[in-house]
Amino acid sequence: MASATATQRNPVAISTGEGFVCGGIAACIAVTISNPAEVAKTRLQLQGELAKGGGVKVYNNAFDVLRKTYANEGLRGMQRGLGPAYAYQILLNGSRLGFYEPFRRNINHLFGYSAEEQVPFTSVLAGATSGAVGVGAQHYYKNSFDALSTIFRAEQFRGLVRGIDAAILRTSMGSSVQLPSYNFTKTQLVKNGILPADSTWTFLLSSTISGMCVCLAMQPADTALTRMYNQPTTRTPDGRLQGTLYKNPIDCLWKTFKAEGVRGWYKGSTAHFMRIAPHTIITLTMNDIIVGLYKDFKRGRQRDLDD
Repeated sequence: MASATATQRNPVAISTGEGFVCGGIAACIAVTISNPAEVAKTRLQLQGELAKGGGVKVYNNAFDVLRKTYANEGLRGMQRGLGPAYAYQILLNGSRLGFYEPFRRNINHLFGYSAEEQVPFTSVLAGATSGAVGVGAQHYYKNSFDALSTIFRAEQFRGLVRGIDAAILRTSMGSSVQLPSYNFTKTQLVKNGILPADSTWTFLLSSTISGMCVCLAMQPADTALTRMYNQPTTRTPDGRLQGTLYKNPIDCLWKTFKAEGVRGWYKGSTAHFMRIAPHTIITLTMNDIIVGLYKDFKRGRQRDLDD
């Protein structure tokens, strides 16, 4: 009985690998719900690309995209790309949520802080690093495998990693504020006695604030990523394929600014918020719940072994 009580009192740690799996499961639950908004955001970001005055508008706003997509393509149209989104979220958020704490603790140690101390600078650096680890003319493919095989036949391996610099920029920008803002908000709520540490309401409120911060920080890089991925390519005299519109994400942001102004960077921001807010809320809330359940499971197994 004494050993069981001691086991209950001792905090249960989870490994980086276990954190990766818990984060991946939480992210897959979230992306199932947020994917239609991602479809709307992408279509809005590509509408009127580099056109003075915005060009021809097919969609008026995020809700108009969802309405027209459902009317013309049904539920499958609204969930386009869900399969690759699962793979992406497992790798991205598995890394982001699984590696964040080990990175933060090591960076704290590097700068002379205790591992448990929440330091804004080291938290932002750990968030950006853990996120980076994870990561015109429209193109039409039958499915994800058709897309991969078509791109590989036409552009080889370089085609599969096109836009990776924009992806790293986008993910680092979002990750740099996601977990730091979430942990800071949660700490303040608990420290000031507003909500208890293990309350679902604490997770929900903290992740809502985090979602707002992520949307503001990530939106310009997200637009650059979408356009870098989507741009057509041409073959240079030495046989290399290069984008016909943008050299890199910074060039994309600059050209977008010159042609469309700051509003061009924030095209699809409503759809982005509709996607990132629930996605962040569900991912971080479910991750805390899943990790809590897994710790309870490990604690129960340890108790059985002690008995």
